[in-house]
Amino acid sequence: MDETSQYPPPNAENDDNGDFLEEDDKTQPMEEHLQALRAMDIMNSSQDTDIVDPGPSSQVEAPPSTPPSPYSTVRQRVQTKPTDVDSWLALIRLADDSGDYDRVVETYEALLEVFPNTSTAQIAYIEHVLASQNPSKHATVAGLFNRFLKTSPFVELWKFYLAHVRKMHPDPSTRDTVRKAYEYALNHIGHDKESNEIWTDYIQFLKTGEAVTTWDEGQKMDAIRKAYQRAVQTPMENVKRLWEEYSEFETNLNKQLAKKFLSDLQTSHMQARTVLNTLQEHTNTLLSITGDRHGIWLPHPPTFSAEDKALVARWKQYLKWEESNPLEIEEKDRSQFHSRVQTVYRKALVKMRFFSEIWYMAYAWTLGVSSEAGLPENKRKERRDEALSILKAGIEANPKSFVLNFAYAEVLEDAKNLKEVHATFTKFIDILRSDLEELEATVKAEDEPSQDSNNAGGGVRSNNSSFTTQSSDESGNPSKELKNRRTEYGIAWIVYMRFARRAEMPRSARDVFSKARKDKWTPWEVYEAAALMEYHCTKATDVAMRIFERGLEKFPDEEEFALRYLGFLISINDDSS
Repeated sequence: MDETSQYPPPNAENDDNGDFLEEDDKTQPMEEHLQALRAMDIMNSSQDTDIVDPGPSSQVEAPPSTPPSPYSTVRQRVQTKPTDVDSWLALIRLADDSGDYDRVVETYEALLEVFPNTSTAQIAYIEHVLASQNPSKHATVAGLFNRFLKTSPFVELWKFYLAHVRKMHPDPSTRDTVRKAYEYALNHIGHDKESNEIWTDYIQFLKTGEAVTTWDEGQKMDAIRKAYQRAVQTPMENVKRLWEEYSEFETNLNKQLAKKFLSDLQTSHMQARTVLNTLQEHTNTLLSITGDRHGIWLPHPPTFSAEDKALVARWKQYLKWEESNPLEIEEKDRSQFHSRVQTVYRKALVKMRFFSEIWYMAYAWTLGVSSEAGLPENKRKERRDEALSILKAGIEANPKSFVLNFAYAEVLEDAKNLKEVHATFTKFIDILRSDLEELEATVKAEDEPSQDSNNAGGGVRSNNSSFTTQSSDESGNPSKELKNRRTEYGIAWIVYMRFARRAEMPRSARDVFSKARKDKWTPWEVYEAAALMEYHCTKATDVAMRIFERGLEKFPDEEEFALRYLGFLISINDDSS
């Protein structure tokens, strides 16, 4: 079988374009790739090891230690911190420069597990495979295209795919394969502002087709007309020129019919031109990217700077604008509108992968679509499943996100999957606790010089002072960031307790609070919340007061907590305490 026969586009009828996340689109687990990289490094480092003959001596001379290679050093950094963009780019460069095909493949696969659907990395990966001497490279490339294109919203990957298909099918007898590839691409990203080159090339491709019979000529003209009619209603760079070409095309065929066709499309075409101006204002800064020398661009984790906040605000504004249906797509074409907004959200989730607000917007919009009137029940379920998959992927990218974890727990609670809710809260709290411990270690390392100076002067510092107060500077507390993180940590416990009391029973909420009391990071806010829940939900005033008293014992220096307790006593008219 000719290798090029593997390149026809996937069947568009069987392709589910309604899902944000496809099971077949997922790469192998990242840990598996990292283990493979470790194994490769062990093999490489063992190649130069010599067997030393001990001779008559009972001692064996130890071989000289070999310093780790630059690749191993950088690889260790990305294993420790998977979101380190600069280290990933350096690792890709080292892998490419090594000329080791297997190493490059493993590195790209691991990269795409951390940064899925990143089109620049996908293109660089495919280019490497094509440039290799691997005998099965064409089958590998076909598999990569099938995997990447299913959920890719980026025109540059689709253009790369079409160029590859045309290169592999230059013979006129394979024109139908090329035509199907164009239709497959335009069905997915034909509404994109950047798809103008694909539309132009497709129309030109149709015009150059041969028509042997009159019927063939009619079919050709119909195909060109349909392509033009779709293109002139799309807000993209060359939409005005395409309208002029279409007008000329129809006029040359039949002036009377031309007036009817042009009149029917005039309104939607003018709307597309009007929307284009606003669309350019939104996307010129949001979607412009610059990559490294391999052309690879990767999303950076947030620094919570003013620039990051402004970027999130611009994305939110753009996404809300797209949700408002600026093209005024009619209700009968509602699926077209959904496809357009879905594509925009897919782009946003790649570009803003580490910003949980964008993930939550995508989840909320998808869930809202499932509630639209007139949607069949099976479609409603599909949309709800999509929304849940978005939450899961968002949590995978942002495991410390409060909004995503709380939303996911709420979905599970609505589904009466209480065991999974407990597991979600437990995992989330464990992640936050680990983050606090890492931050504390950093703070202690920074404080060591000043602590040594204080000890030299006779000062004494309690090892437990960090955990008995959250605000007293005299007790040598962690930094302000650690204090804020600890307060946020308490919110997770409070929401967990509320769930347990709401979904199960008071005993369950008390069990959660019991776990929180044993946690050294639990702040005083959790004690206050537990006490007030006891008082307002079960009217157990004595239990509430005991919780407050326990809190005062643990946080004797917290003035704010003492004031909250005093306020509680006043509210219940207790003057004995």
